[in-house]
Amino acid sequence: MFRIIGIGDNVVDRYLYKNKMYPGGNAVNVPVLAKRSGLAEAAYIGCLGTDAAGAHVLAALRSEGLDTSHVRVMEGPNAYANVTLVDGDRTFLSGDMGGSVGVSHNIVLNKEDEAFIATYQLIHTSVYSGINDSLPQMKAIGPAISYDYSDHLNLEEIRDTLPYVDFAIFSGGDGEEEVLRDFIAKVAELGPKHILMTRGFKGSMLYRDGVYYHQGIYHIDHVVDTMGAGDSFIARYLAGIYSGEETQQSMANAAEFAAKNCLVAGTFGYETDIR
Repeated sequence: MFRIIGIGDNVVDRYLYKNKMYPGGNAVNVPVLAKRSGLAEAAYIGCLGTDAAGAHVLAALRSEGLDTSHVRVMEGPNAYANVTLVDGDRTFLSGDMGGSVGVSHNIVLNKEDEAFIATYQLIHTSVYSGINDSLPQMKAIGPAISYDYSDHLNLEEIRDTLPYVDFAIFSGGDGEEEVLRDFIAKVAELGPKHILMTRGFKGSMLYRDGVYYHQGIYHIDHVVDTMGAGDSFIARYLAGIYSGEETQQSMANAAEFAAKNCLVAGTFGYETDIR
């Protein structure tokens, strides 16, 4: 079984219009969903708050079978992100209304963590984890590093992180392919071997070993919630590659997995009242 560990960000996604919250955060979602694929064993290291939100995230992780033995529960509020409806579309709020990182950026890896992390094949983290200064330490431990940069496509802002990253993942939105290819080429020069660009309804594009791969979306009849669709794709792609699937097959399987995850409320369920 492929072994993946998420290190860094966690949140509860708070759907204000229906007063419900769900566990999430990129460094949580990817290992959870990789395990749900049936191809992986997974763990998470991060800082959770002492409030109801933090307890809810921890309970969900344990229910999903992740190893949480190195999670820190720290005095203070858990991170959260606020979600509402704008013209019928689920939308993250921004600014002071958008949420809080809570205690989530307080992670400091110790020697016991390093020994634990070394038993995994892949570390997954993200631009929202506040962990960039620890990337050299994480790289020295041994596992490959997967890093989700979301829509941060300014090369100068991310340049210092790229030499430590094996799988660089971006959200390209509706950007033109020629522009995205130029960006990918520059990223590839700085170290990452796999560069994945998710593109919403345009599907996804991958650069690996000098070759470009494209994958369209997988259609389903009824969408419940698109939250975490990108994370689902990432999780299944990584699990497939590490399980020996061919690149294009792994992307196709990831597209189907992501589409089916849109039948779930929140990224991976566990709805509860905001409190």
